[in-house]
Amino acid sequence: MLGNPMNIPPVSIAAAKSALVEQFGDPVLRRRASMLWGTRGVGKSSVVRQVAEHHGVPLIDLRLTTIEPVDIRGAIYADDRLEKTVWFPPEFLPQADQPEGLLFLDELTAADQRLQVSAYSLILDRRVGRYELPPGWMVVAAGNASFHGAVCHDMGTALADRMFHFNVQTVVDAFLQHAMANDFAPEVMAYLKVRPDKLDDTQAQLAADHLIGASPRGWEDVSNVLKSGLGESAKRVFVQGRIGAANAAEFFGVLREIQSGADVIKLLAARSGEETAALLPRTLDGLYGMIYGLLAAANDDPTLDRALEIIEQLPDARTQVALPIREAQTLAMELLMQKALEGGMEGTILDSPAYRRYSERRQREGHDA
Repeated sequence: MLGNPMNIPPVSIAAAKSALVEQFGDPVLRRRASMLWGTRGVGKSSVVRQVAEHHGVPLIDLRLTTIEPVDIRGAIYADDRLEKTVWFPPEFLPQADQPEGLLFLDELTAADQRLQVSAYSLILDRRVGRYELPPGWMVVAAGNASFHGAVCHDMGTALADRMFHFNVQTVVDAFLQHAMANDFAPEVMAYLKVRPDKLDDTQAQLAADHLIGASPRGWEDVSNVLKSGLGESAKRVFVQGRIGAANAAEFFGVLREIQSGADVIKLLAARSGEETAALLPRTLDGLYGMIYGLLAAANDDPTLDRALEIIEQLPDARTQVALPIREAQTLAMELLMQKALEGGMEGTILDSPAYRRYSERRQREGHDA
């Protein structure tokens, strides 16, 4: 297909997950396959796994680019009694003793076209050869289109007409939520909060004819590099080797600003008032660097309580340029509350005078507490 054939609006990976969870819960809709379209690293594979975990059902994950057509069709053999050649179905497909589950056909559009014929049979007819998919199983496929810059084969309208389609795109807020849940390096989260356009630069990568670019999966690797024990020069080599030289240069430039903007360790040790005010960040990069640094550090009640005090003092920051202080303050309070709820520290939030004053101010201004 030429150009972009996606005549459906984009959805976040979180929205796609929610839809698939509900689809599986409906016995009628479950029998219709769904297709996740999206660029690399957006989280298509992981979201299908999460849907299976949500319902507590088995997941069979077939990476179609790594198997042969016979692997799905099964092996042919001669049946002397029937005087016919018949097929042995493969053992990895769900059997009758597995009444329900998820069959994931990953990299569908990149698979060999002979293999796609067998995969399409599972999608269209829920059977291949003598094998029939149990009625409680749902088929989910995933792949890339040509405009994603991936190797792919076009999908015909006959097949497309037999599926629900999701045009999955990266949304920075959903990615940051995933990053927080998985303890990403705070520098990566701060950078992407300020530079959300850098989460996925596939289109710029394709326009420049570059092999390496930034993607959600790539930023996870960058986080692991930053948290490793590698030396600074080695970190630079690995980061640029993962997201490209230009992206790495900009990232490390902002990283210097983040690291010099606020010293989280000194802030946590400082006394409230003037001592804290003197250490507050003065730039946008430093501001978000501090927020995500505090979030990463708030792993116990005393540190969480001190982080709330620091966030309360954000309006005392001595800046030369206007910063979104109130917006950043709200973001930080919400993130700390979320972490407290997940870690069983909600009592610290509720007992915090700083959080209580923040909530009262929000109420006076007409916002929800």
